[in-house]
Amino acid sequence: MRIEIAEAHKLAVEVLTSHGMPQDHAIIVADHLVDAAGAGHAFAGLPRVLALIENIKGRSVSPITVSERTANSALVEGGGNNGYVTSLVAIDKAIEVAKKNGIAMVGVRNTWFSGRLAYYVERAAKQGLIALHTANTQARVAPAGGIDRIFGTNPIAFAFPANPDPLVIDFGTGMTTWGDVLLRQKLGEPLEEGAAVDPDGQPTLDPTQALLGAFLPWGGHRGYGISLVAQIFGILCGSATVVDDVSDSGFFFLVFDPEILMPLNEFKEKLGDLVNRIETSRPKPGSGVVRVHGRGSAARRARTKELGTIEVDETVFNTLSQLRNGPVS
Repeated sequence: MRIEIAEAHKLAVEVLTSHGMPQDHAIIVADHLVDAAGAGHAFAGLPRVLALIENIKGRSVSPITVSERTANSALVEGGGNNGYVTSLVAIDKAIEVAKKNGIAMVGVRNTWFSGRLAYYVERAAKQGLIALHTANTQARVAPAGGIDRIFGTNPIAFAFPANPDPLVIDFGTGMTTWGDVLLRQKLGEPLEEGAAVDPDGQPTLDPTQALLGAFLPWGGHRGYGISLVAQIFGILCGSATVVDDVSDSGFFFLVFDPEILMPLNEFKEKLGDLVNRIETSRPKPGSGVVRVHGRGSAARRARTKELGTIEVDETVFNTLSQLRNGPVS
């Protein structure tokens, strides 16, 4: 079903605030979720509200603080607040420092899941900066060749200013994501083959068994290696070695001004040319056109803005509607 963007935003805010999230935080989260839905990432949209309110229960939080470590670095103490909020604080701090000093490194600790990493790095690229962002999350993914949960889905994202729009690359290092598995569990849909194993290490298509077992790494040893890098950056920011509790995640941001190496306009023109060359290159037989990372999301977002509505699963919408006035007794 499709609902008005304003209604989707209002619904998310009402559910989150009625379950204990501060109003200003709920608005930040809702902005992110509606944007994700509009970009075509259903699992990262309104269904995430259900997971958020589960993690709010019984959680004590303290104010978010930012401590500057050097002229080019800072550490955000998340205070147990969710990553949608702490990550926005971090990327904005990184943008501020990079604009002033050319390069910025910012870490976030004592926080929990943050949605699409693309949302944050794109914010920097829109201001003419290059950004790298990693997150290590609650352990759900086994290393290649193993069946024990060691890594999170540990996404990594990059964004570059380009013509006409920023070039954004964002991917998880697991064969599936926690949000997607929760959504499939809610909708009664099976997982893709090769995405997960059950607690005994046997392949499974059952979302519930996957949540009890482990997800598998994307790309075998290659994806496992990238996940390991994200895990190490998280540890550098103060996370647990293996994140058993969701609030022990670590987020890493590196933002810098391309003008350090090349005039911004020249860089943007060169990237625009690269994108054009990729998109006009010859596709393999039967595959349509060659696509560039992030362009599909940008096109869907533009279409959403034009329509003024987003797609929401009816079951998810009905569930959230029942929760907008607080927990159902």
